[in-house]
Amino acid sequence: MTRPGGNLRRKMIQSAFYLSLFTLAGISFLLVTQHITAEPIKQAEKQVLLKTIDQILPTTQYNNDLFTDTITVTSPDYLGTTDPVTIYRARFNKKPVAVIFKVIATNGYSGNIEIITGIYQDGTLSGVRVLKHRETPGLGDKIETRKTDWVLGFSGERLQPDQKRYWRVKKDGGHFDQFTGATITPRAIVKAVKNALDFYQQNGDRLYDSTQSN
Repeated sequence: MTRPGGNLRRKMIQSAFYLSLFTLAGISFLLVTQHITAEPIKQAEKQVLLKTIDQILPTTQYNNDLFTDTITVTSPDYLGTTDPVTIYRARFNKKPVAVIFKVIATNGYSGNIEIITGIYQDGTLSGVRVLKHRETPGLGDKIETRKTDWVLGFSGERLQPDQKRYWRVKKDGGHFDQFTGATITPRAIVKAVKNALDFYQQNGDRLYDSTQSN
């Protein structure tokens, strides 16, 4: 005669076994799915980034592969993040043309704003675009090119020795327009772009060093 306690114990063991089996199967499925989708996602992100880069640096100006000619740097004071930042190096017939890299504006109205900057070898901005933000629709989102052409105004700008107040919004005595009802967002972008230029000025041609690559 089987004791009731034995049946209960056996059922509990079986339940635990099947639960573990289902959990393992679920984890395996997730890992396989992640492995299968990782590369397509990576390629899609690469295409989006390349499309944005094309907007700030025409493909006619370089003939190397930006995604293989890179270095990684860490510069939280200038780039707004403690994470490593990839520097994409544009060259024409192996001669330096420009560098492209991301910088974070840490003091946006609704949090961090991720932008990408292109800087020619002589320190002139080739262009700036906003990649990610959470700014207020109808106000702060005017940093997007589909909303206004405000961000296009950075093209051709560069640092000058006598421009201490230049790199500010007009409300703060600077050169750049702010938005009606939204000063914090453009102020953050202007500061981040200046930081990017300062970073380039500090590092200069070392960023093109062919002995440094990933």
